[in-house]
Amino acid sequence: MRYRVSAFTLAALAAALVAAFSVGGAGAGHQAVSGKVSMIGIWTATEQQSIQAVIAGFHKKFPGVTVSYTSAGNDTPTVLKTRLAGGKPPDVAAVGQPSLVREFAQKGQLKPLTFAQGVVRANYGPNGIALGSVKGKLYGLFFKAANKSTVWYNVKAFKDAGVQPPKTWPQLLAAAKTIRGSGLPAYAIAGAEGWTLTDLFENIYLRTAGPVKYDQLTDHKIKWTDPSVKKALTLMAQVTGDTQNIPGGTSGALQTGFPQSVDQVLSKSPKAAMVIEGDFVPGVATTKGLKPMVDYNMFPFPSINGSAPAVVTGGDTVVMFKDSPAARAFITYLASPAASTIWAKRGGFTSPNKKVPLSAYSDALTRRSAAALVAAKISRFDLSDLEPAAFGATTGQGEWKILQDFLKDKNVNGTASALESSAAKAFK
Repeated sequence: MRYRVSAFTLAALAAALVAAFSVGGAGAGHQAVSGKVSMIGIWTATEQQSIQAVIAGFHKKFPGVTVSYTSAGNDTPTVLKTRLAGGKPPDVAAVGQPSLVREFAQKGQLKPLTFAQGVVRANYGPNGIALGSVKGKLYGLFFKAANKSTVWYNVKAFKDAGVQPPKTWPQLLAAAKTIRGSGLPAYAIAGAEGWTLTDLFENIYLRTAGPVKYDQLTDHKIKWTDPSVKKALTLMAQVTGDTQNIPGGTSGALQTGFPQSVDQVLSKSPKAAMVIEGDFVPGVATTKGLKPMVDYNMFPFPSINGSAPAVVTGGDTVVMFKDSPAARAFITYLASPAASTIWAKRGGFTSPNKKVPLSAYSDALTRRSAAALVAAKISRFDLSDLEPAAFGATTGQGEWKILQDFLKDKNVNGTASALESSAAKAFK
């Protein structure tokens, strides 16, 4: 059974958030817990610094527990499977694919989080339980959510080109053309990381094919050679195929990682005007001193052919491979509003925890993107993250690799056929 994030998943962020409460200080119970916890996760760069800050907050309350975090980035699924095959999994892990959580749970490789179920239900509501459950048992803590239907832009670049944030697809293409005429490439494309390309495709597909076909494609009930897929790929090529409007053209895009694409836009000396990615963009930027709405801003992913407001959501789930008092303490802490508040204040983070106050978010833009999750008439979880990992979330193969090839050759029919062939194998 596939589970998806709907707009109401984060409704508390706009309407039902209440004041956060802190986890109590390090009392006798906290002092009694000791040990080491190893953690592998997908968070890199600035996001890695943020989870380290959360870990530091945990250590203050549980001084007897040492948590060591190792980033595996996009290779997290492969690294975890290799470690499991070798009998050396980490104690806990943070993964970005619900399909991976389901796969590990069904193989009996995860430890249930029933010990934290009361805390999760109190802080996240029943939907928090549902999002982390497989066959009715809680195996994952849905710790970090994301609105992936945002476009971030350099305010000065837009002002210099005399363009306004576009509301429709034709307006986006027209604005990009005008920006290029002003002397600056319009799009920063992180082609070195295939997941960014799947996000672009999914946003287009949800708006052109609609939620029903989106669900059907997710479950491989329609083929990737369906006309709806080819239509979305054709529109996608209007952005990724505009090689003169990307820093370094196609070869430059294929050498650009996600953090670099962000820095190309969120900079005092931008190399591109906008980056099409989620609400976590500001949290990845390395340039210091930039002010939201003054130096950078964001707008919702444009409507296509009159499509209603729609949001592709994503999220990172924490799971446990080895059960111990120290690991339980860490998971329970992550489920508290105190843990999420630490990251929320640092930026680039949206919490499904309903007890994290809106005031914790670093700026108005983050609050706006969180509210958009609620306002969306249509919302679906990241399609590739719901697929079998071999097809939807593995470096160098499946969707990631095929869409990187598409970035190079712009072959709609060939790409659709390659996607279908890879999906058919993964769904056997």
